Amino acid sequence: MAERAILGVAKLKISVAVFGVLVASLAGAFAFGVLGAPSVEGVENRFGEVDDEHTSIETDLVVDNPNPIGIQLGGTTVNYTVNMNEVSMAEGGRTGLSIERGNSTLPFETRMNNEAIPTWWVSHVDNGERTTVSINATVRTSILGEREFDITQEREVETDIIGEFNSDEVREVNADDPPPTASNPILFINRTGAQWGPVTDDETPVDMEFDVHNPQLEPYVVTEVGYEITMNEVRVGEGATEETYVIPGGGTETLDTRAVIRNQQLDDWWVTHLQNDQVTDLRIEFYARIELPTGNEIRVPLDELTYEETIETDIFDTKDDSREDGQTTPTPDSDDDTSDGTATPTETPDDGETETPTPTPTEADDDTLL
Repeated sequence: MAERAILGVAKLKISVAVFGVLVASLAGAFAFGVLGAPSVEGVENRFGEVDDEHTSIETDLVVDNPNPIGIQLGGTTVNYTVNMNEVSMAEGGRTGLSIERGNSTLPFETRMNNEAIPTWWVSHVDNGERTTVSINATVRTSILGEREFDITQEREVETDIIGEFNSDEVREVNADDPPPTASNPILFINRTGAQWGPVTDDETPVDMEFDVHNPQLEPYVVTEVGYEITMNEVRVGEGATEETYVIPGGGTETLDTRAVIRNQQLDDWWVTHLQNDQVTDLRIEFYARIELPTGNEIRVPLDELTYEETIETDIFDTKDDSREDGQTTPTPDSDDDTSDGTATPTETPDDGETETPTPTPTEADDDTLL
């Protein structure tokens, strides 16, 4: 019995000694830089659920732990932000993370307030229909003294929303019930042009012009040109000109009109854009009121001028990606909401699962708007 007791004590002393050596070795390794602090290796964002008020942004943060053991990072803070043309779209952070050795993917979810969309839209148009998407992630850790690691990703998103409206295509305008003194086509549209006007916080104007030819003998008086703008069937603008134009018989006149997008409607459009996989069908419809020589006025739908354009974006360059094994990202608790409409993201434990006829010839007009 005495020998067994002595042997047990010896084993205990050996175990304690080995543990002490291991602790000392790890401490020395940290001290001499053999082991290191975690760093951010990559960040990936995608849009999740969207409703009338908020848009979910799902984030996968890849953190590299260079140490041979997993660690609980009680003294580590991870923060990240998503900006579009320096407009803050989402931000979040987390303190105290548990990561395995090597690369670990930490999923987060943050809610973006859709009220930021009109501000971003103004910046996008003002910047020539270009948006710089900036994603910044920062890890601050105190396990080896205060250290900070940053990773920034940037990509540019471009659109051409009104460019195709600039056209020299000749189009007929026919009245449903032409007057006795005229016959269809009652007008020809020889050219169309468009450019963005001065954008404000409330309005995005589109300055348009039409070269209109009157093939009849009698003059026409155009008293109004009206329009309606829809984006994914969401009405974002409508109105009419107040200027009167006289188009002499056999003559051509340039008609100017300003169509206005109401920016306060754009957060409603944004919801449909994401629900439609970041695709928008833009449609601008026109009509004209024409006063005839008899004094009668007719309303003529300008169906030939209807402008349709498909706008497609891939803001995070991930919309075609899918999680291989169906991992879902948790929804933040309502208690985490911040005053600016964002929420502190919630960490998900890493369990290994991831989830034409030709009109009467007219002199060409060399001026174009774009």
